Amino acid sequence: MLIRHKKEFYLGMLLAISFLGVLLLIFSPIFGGVNGLDFADNLFNKLSKGSSYFIPKLMKSDEKYLGTQFSVAIKLDKPEQIEKSLKILTVAGAQVSATGTDLTISGDLGNLLRNVLKDADAMYNNNGSEVATRYGFDAKEVLALWWNILTKMDKNFKKEKKIEESKAVSEVVKKAIETGYNYYGIEAQKVSEKAFLMTGLLVFYVLYTMWWGYAIFYLFDGVGLSMKKAKVKKEV
Repeated sequence: MLIRHKKEFYLGMLLAISFLGVLLLIFSPIFGGVNGLDFADNLFNKLSKGSSYFIPKLMKSDEKYLGTQFSVAIKLDKPEQIEKSLKILTVAGAQVSATGTDLTISGDLGNLLRNVLKDADAMYNNNGSEVATRYGFDAKEVLALWWNILTKMDKNFKKEKKIEESKAVSEVVKKAIETGYNYYGIEAQKVSEKAFLMTGLLVFYVLYTMWWGYAIFYLFDGVGLSMKKAKVKKEV
């Protein structure tokens, strides 16, 4: 291989080798028993959870639906969901009947949402045993069923032009059930508690990306490969 600019080439080699050395460290389990990618992923999951706690506000805003009666008809996706869906709806205070996979649900909307939020809050706070004890089966399955039922209720309310009811149910699904399910088992942390570490990781990511870019740049320059602006061809 022809090296035209030794200084630039060896600088590029140094940057490339050191970059790969750091990459090896990142993939080593030296960050409390996990590798760097898992460490960063766990950290940002914790910070994300810490800024996604909307349940108390939903409990407050949904108080206005206490005493609001509703009645909807939904169709479950699978027959095996019937028994457990009837169980959670009944425990939550709703009146429900089933014909095949078709459910007719009625009751106090505010009371139903309050009970759903109670389950989501327990899951958000990693207290799945409370939910499992209440219904007699796995806590994550409970939230999955609530997600399925309320999503179908939301569609029903939209068809009937019940915009306020639809909005209330939709917000419980997105801001309570989904956060409770997705963040279950993760410890919540505030960004303010990890601001220095988070900033350090973001700065490192930017510098590390530039590190590899300069390594390639100097290696190419060392072997005489460079980008130059093409000369404008003049017509005779």
